[in-house]
Parts: sequence; structure tokens; C-alpha cells
Amino acid sequence: WLLDAILAPRAHLMLFGAGHVGAAIVRALAPLPCRVTWVDEREELFPLDVPANVTVQATDTPEALAERAAPGTSFLVMTHSHALDLRLCHAILSRSRGDSHSDSCKDWFGLIGSGTKRSQFEARLRERGVDAARIDEMVCPIGLPGFAGKAPAVIAAAVAAQLLSVWEAAHHPEEQPELS
Repeated sequence: WLLDAILAPRAHLMLFGAGHVGAAIVRALAPLPCRVTWVDEREELFPLDVPANVTVQATDTPEALAERAAPGTSFLVMTHSHALDLRLCHAILSRSRGDSHSDSCKDWFGLIGSGTKRSQFEARLRERGVDAARIDEMVCPIGLPGFAGKAPAVIAAAVAAQLLSVWEAAHHPEEQPELS
């Protein structure tokens, strides 16, 4: 007998930023049914041991990874540089939409920051020709509402819960309650 496992597709997150919050998010997602590609320019920030569901990518061109990501990828941007965050936002929001009728193929994109950062980025992205509807899809600030703490572990818990909610809705849209 020959058996081949056919595993259900797992959500894929591209996480840009290996700082304290990025590391906390990787730890929070470690036991969950997802794959994480953890990206940063600074290779020395990655721990020697990462969870089994995590792939590390140290690169000087993180935008290229975002551009080549598969449809349906989730993105989190939280690098050490506002300029790099903006370049990544532009690359992610400029991606082809693919099948616009399928919510399960839609990318989800979150950017760490405040309402002020969001406003600044919205203006800069409009100047660069990004469609307003795409900019509206950017989630910033990130995380489920109601969490007041700013510690990396608190942010990670709120973001992990938000990602689980997004991924569950994408895989089971018929089971989602109507929001009024």
C-alpha cells in the first residue's frame, strides 16, 4: 500500500519585520494551522530556532517577495523603517487582484501603526497612483479592537486573533454572521 497525505491548504502569512512585535507574532502563530514567511533585511535579528511552520527570508529586496506571493496571501508590515513600510505597502497594494469574485483569493494586508500613520500613508499611496479602493482594504491599525496594551505579546495576541478570524471567514464564508 502507498499512501500520500493530501493536506488541506493552510493560510499563508508574509510577515515583514523581525523586531520585538514580529517575533511575538511568530511565537503566537507557531501552534496554529498556518505557514509564515518571516522577512527582514537584518539577518542577525532572526533567532536560530524558529517554529516548524516558519520560513525565514533575509533579503535586501523584500518588495520582490511581496510582488511574487501567491494569491490569497496575508501580509503584515512592521519593519524598522517607515520608508520601507511605504515601499512594501505600495508593492502589496499594487498586486493583481486575480479573481475579484472570490473572497478566498483576496489578499489581506495589515500595517502596524496609528491612525496618523495610516493617514500619511494613504496620501503617499494616492500620490503613487494606488487605487483608493485598494488603499481602503489596508488594515491599520492592526489587531482586534479592545486591547489597550502595547506590549509585543498583547499586540501579537490581538493580531493572531484577527488573522484567525480573517482566515476562517475566507475558508467558510457561508458560516459568517451578517454584520449590520
